[in-house]
Amino acid sequence: MAADPRFIRDFREAPDERPFGTRSEIITGPVSDWASDFSHTEPEWSADPYPIMDDLRERCPIARTERFGGGWLPTRFEDVAAIAYDTERFSSRAIIMSNFRPPRELAPVGGSPPISSDPPFHRDARKLLLPAFTKAAVSRQEPATRAFCHALIDDFAGQTVVDAAQDYAQHIPMRVIAAMLGFPPEDGPRFREFVENTLEGVNLPPEERMARMSALFDYLLDQIHDHLDHPRDDLTSFLVNAELYGHKLDAGHVAGTMALLLIAGIDTTWSAIGSSLWHLARTPADRERLVADPGLMRTAIEEFLRAYAPVTMARLVKQDMRWRGADMRADDWILLSFPAANRDPAQFDRADEVVIDREVNRHAAFGLGIHRCVGSHLARMELRVALEVWLERVPEFTLADPVAVTWSAGQIRGPRTLPLRIG
Repeated sequence: MAADPRFIRDFREAPDERPFGTRSEIITGPVSDWASDFSHTEPEWSADPYPIMDDLRERCPIARTERFGGGWLPTRFEDVAAIAYDTERFSSRAIIMSNFRPPRELAPVGGSPPISSDPPFHRDARKLLLPAFTKAAVSRQEPATRAFCHALIDDFAGQTVVDAAQDYAQHIPMRVIAAMLGFPPEDGPRFREFVENTLEGVNLPPEERMARMSALFDYLLDQIHDHLDHPRDDLTSFLVNAELYGHKLDAGHVAGTMALLLIAGIDTTWSAIGSSLWHLARTPADRERLVADPGLMRTAIEEFLRAYAPVTMARLVKQDMRWRGADMRADDWILLSFPAANRDPAQFDRADEVVIDREVNRHAAFGLGIHRCVGSHLARMELRVALEVWLERVPEFTLADPVAVTWSAGQIRGPRTLPLRIG
């Protein structure tokens, strides 16, 4: 079926319509005081943010920074939850804290709907995606995911040291998301580049950041063109043909949603799998319990998600106000740290411990409020299958060199190098 020329034209014009927002001053460098000068992009935060979060929660539960043009960091569960549920005073039109603020006119749709959308548009944009992420839809992907995990382990069979982040964890969500969107599986290395550019390049000069983001959208537009000319049964073809309010989705909506699924669908799960393997490598008692009793996997997965929640989301203050003692200005950033909320001792017993048989575990790893992760069933399936296959095939493993483990910077945290000694 030939593509509608007008539709093709809309997509080809989309790159010129992408709003990158206005520039704020770029501030990097050592932190003087985390309560008044925090930065989630500094090395010490990436290496181990939990002591910093604990300290802030005790002495300054809502930290302040002038970096990125000004922002706030709540560290208590109740404050994170209150902001996440409050769509009247906090906007989701930007969810990556950086040196750019998208223009207010971008609301309520945002650049990557539905995660960047405000009510009432958010509800309808989210409903479009729900059928693809039900438990039933996700279960149909489990056999292929399990087979792929086995194939990855086959590839490094016989090695004594394996980088579990680069040789295992990252490839699983790349393959799953590529299959869902109908992208070539061999494009995996490009996906990693897109992820790192989007989430870890927030301090780059504006021109370079825009160029890197343009590369992502150019790739997505190429995929859209291919699906227009060669429709098939995948999520990209669905989005291209979907309608909202009696009209097909505009080019920006389709490309933005695809960017969301590609970036968030890969990095969050990659990080969760890597963090879980890191914990098991350094905690032999938990590893041995899971190998001996696979029935513990359900509670263990939820505990890994709580203790090592990979995701932090941003919001923007809608107007000047005083909120719980903080004088917030319009367009100040709010950094919603779900990892900090999940370590709050007021919300969780033994909050700083990993308890793999924890039964009551209402964590915030998938977010809170209307923006709770639409792909939570998919992420849980990938994490469970990845760990089940690894423990079946590699029941004994330790950290080959704890100092060699590196962690991603920015709002998604997980191991980027994870050398494990196996066998």
